[in-house]
Amino acid sequence: MTSTDSGSTPKPPAKDPWDLPDVSGLVVGVLGGTGDQGRGLAYRLARAGQKVIIGSRVAERAGTAAAELGNGVEGLANAECARRSDVVIIAVPWEGHAKTLESLKEELAGKLVVDCVNPLGFDKRGAYALKPEEGSAAEQAAALLPDSRVTAAFHHLSAVLLQDPAVERIETDVMVLGEVRADTDLVQALAARIPGMRGVFAGRLRNAHQVESLVANLVSANRRYKAHAGLRVTDV
Repeated sequence: MTSTDSGSTPKPPAKDPWDLPDVSGLVVGVLGGTGDQGRGLAYRLARAGQKVIIGSRVAERAGTAAAELGNGVEGLANAECARRSDVVIIAVPWEGHAKTLESLKEELAGKLVVDCVNPLGFDKRGAYALKPEEGSAAEQAAALLPDSRVTAAFHHLSAVLLQDPAVERIETDVMVLGEVRADTDLVQALAARIPGMRGVFAGRLRNAHQVESLVANLVSANRRYKAHAGLRVTDV
């Protein structure tokens, strides 16, 4: 007797992990879009055809940066950027991370938030990882934004390569973390919009600390080899 004959419901086939949604119609906001990392991400996504808004504490600064980036990028104050975006990338300096998120809790409610902030310190011996009380920048974001869908991604990208218009492809993987598969799938799909890039699921937010911390190692490698190192995950 088969499982169907006995009245049980057959299990649906497992979803293909590379079957990602179409995100081309989403508006992506980048808070900290006037800094090197945020500016680079905004440029790459807009160049790939995504509608992008960059945010800054000063609307005029965001407008100037947006005009320089071209590709239809719009520049607004942080709050308006958050309100008008479907997905919001947090690319602010670590020192202002908590304060920025606390001030935008209402505007970010219901949004998919992608935290790419790396808590790092620097001294004469180079870069080193900091560990926030919550465990990571992403977990701090989740604690401060209980009404948002917080994920973590885009930590290991070279701002130099992102901003260089002569670079056609950035051959690297983006480690994506989050609690809900539908949310991490969206972020993976966003990463895949950038030629050469691939989003790879890397666990839940409790694993974000080591992903953020790895940037200190990449900084060290870049200084030694005068490179713009990224990551590739093998066998997936």
